[in-house]
Order: sequence, then structure tokens, then C-alpha cells
Amino acid sequence: MMAKKPGKRGRTRGSLMIIAGLLLASAALRIGVGAGQAIAQDPEQIEVGTQNASATCPSTEDFEAMLAAFKSREAQIDAREKAIEDRMNALRIADAEVARKLDELAAAEAQLSDTLALADTAAEGDLGKLTKVYETMKPKQAAALFEQMDPNFAAGFLGRMRPEAAAAIMAGLSPEAAHLYSVVLAGRNANVPKE
Repeated sequence: MMAKKPGKRGRTRGSLMIIAGLLLASAALRIGVGAGQAIAQDPEQIEVGTQNASATCPSTEDFEAMLAAFKSREAQIDAREKAIEDRMNALRIADAEVARKLDELAAAEAQLSDTLALADTAAEGDLGKLTKVYETMKPKQAAALFEQMDPNFAAGFLGRMRPEAAAAIMAGLSPEAAHLYSVVLAGRNANVPKE
């Protein structure tokens, strides 16, 4: 039976173990060398080193001043965040109010449209009824009323009537009034585009 060759994985693990061992050995050597130097140092030099270290390190007052500056800056940031949050809340409220007003406006517009449609229908119904009244009147009585009307108004009624009723009323009008109403009726659609 043949021996199995180590796979790529086995070689990688072995390499990693060697590198890790070398790193650990290097760390141990550095600690050992540094400890030997610290032990060999003269106690007077240690005090001088401490004094030099305290001269370069910030004092407690410096730390307190930095801490106070950080706290002041944090308070400013908190105040700005609060102001932004208040603005966002105000915008949300304004958006809701605008949406509500738009809904009210749409409802009012729909109601106005319904009212106008109803008014148009009612006005058309009223004109239709009044036209029927003039059609059923005796032509001589209707002609006397039409003589007193504005020519455009009277021509509007004559144009809505059945031709035989309109002709009977026109026959009862004075020639001037009959001519004027005929001109108005003929010219009502003169300005309408033909194409």
C-alpha cells in the first residue's frame, strides 16, 4: 500500500505553525532584553526619567480643561440635535396640516363641482320650462311679451322653441322686432369655426 502524500492544507498549517513559533520566540527575546535593561538601570536615573516623563505628560489641570472642552462641545452638539429634532417635528406637523388642507380643498372642489352641475341642470330645466310656457301661450300674448324683452334674450327663447310655435310668435311681432330677432338668431353661430 502506498503512503498518502500530504495535501496542500497540511503544508499550509505547517508553515503557519513555524511562522507563529518564530514570532513568539522574537517576542520572548525582546521582553528578556528589555527586562535586563530595566534591572540594570541606576535608581537615580529612574527618578530622573520619571521627572522627564511628568514634564512631557499633560497635568491633571490639562486633562480637566480638555474634559471641560469636550463636555462643552457635547452640550453644543446636543443642543443642535435638539434644534434639528424640533425642526423635523415642526415640518412633520406642517406636512400633516398641508395634507389635511389639500384634502379639504379637494372635498370643497368636488362639492363645488357638484353644486355647479346641479345649478346648470336646474338652470337648463328652468329655461326648458319657461320655453314650454311661451310655446303654450297664445301667440299674440307671447309676441307682446317678446316685444319687451332684450333681443338676445328673446332670440334665445325663440331658438329653443318648436319651429311652428316660434313662427306664430314671430308673426305677431312688429316688423322691426321680428327682423332684429331674426338677425340675432342667424348670427348666433356665425363665429363658430367651420373646420
